[in-house]
Amino acid sequence: MQYRKLGKTDLNVSLLSFGASPLGNVFDETNEDEGIRAVHAAIDQGINFFDVAPFYGDTLAETRLGKALKTKRNSIFLATKCCRYGHGVFDFSYERVMRSIDESLARLQVDYVDLLQVHDIEFGDREQVLNEAIPAVLKLKEMGKARYVGFSGLPVRYLAQIAKEVDVDTVLSWGHYTLLEDEINDELVPLAQEKGFGLMNAAPLMQRILSDAPVPVWQSSPQAVKDMQPKLLALCREYGLALSDVALRYAVDHPVISTTIVGMSEQRQVEQNLRALQLTIPDELRQRIETLVAPVKNQMWFEGKPENNIPKPTFYHE
Repeated sequence: MQYRKLGKTDLNVSLLSFGASPLGNVFDETNEDEGIRAVHAAIDQGINFFDVAPFYGDTLAETRLGKALKTKRNSIFLATKCCRYGHGVFDFSYERVMRSIDESLARLQVDYVDLLQVHDIEFGDREQVLNEAIPAVLKLKEMGKARYVGFSGLPVRYLAQIAKEVDVDTVLSWGHYTLLEDEINDELVPLAQEKGFGLMNAAPLMQRILSDAPVPVWQSSPQAVKDMQPKLLALCREYGLALSDVALRYAVDHPVISTTIVGMSEQRQVEQNLRALQLTIPDELRQRIETLVAPVKNQMWFEGKPENNIPKPTFYHE
């Protein structure tokens, strides 16, 4: 396993991180014992960063991860989130953040987390995020309940805009560096280099589009993007490779992204993802994928408040 420094923190995180959302039955029903085995297998093979949130499975993922880490706390770095809870429940107030961390620590059975993130900031009122949620997590850092703090979200340009206004340790972008998306490079990557915050990427398989698993009915990509799945599967099979392995290898190759978070809940998934790190993508395959996906590249949907979704600039040439 390779490790990279997470921004200016003292955390050297594994290139591949364990996304614990599937432990909360976010995709399918997960067997708790198998989930615990997956966590232990990941730790045994060098994965040292675990990302979870109260939102995942309405606290179930945190509870299960807490059980799995009971004897492993000192072997890993643990990240959770605040401000997003049950389905459609958001609260970015200072008071809720202060209560949220204690609830998470109890479920995780720990005294502190290594990273606390304001979850999906695009769903919050901009002023409340800036004046309540971010100050609250910074206060919790001061109190020692979180060693480092940051925020996460989908609209990558909005993440960059907020990152210019606050001093946090990390920013977690999801869905914007995959075989189908590279908009993280436009503003957020140079800003991370300039300001020194740790940049993380999640969902490199684009909620299963870049795998052989059925795409969830709730997946919000345009149909043309979803229709890429069978074409990409067939193309990778020509080279004897699994699409998910190629997609993961591609994502972790980004030189500025400290770690790539992948959802896992079974030991076999851990093993497959670790094997993917050893893969070398043939140049010809990479070029053919780029050509195939070009018509649908960067066709991302929007989430959250409309005013927080900043469109990609359009350049006109005379």
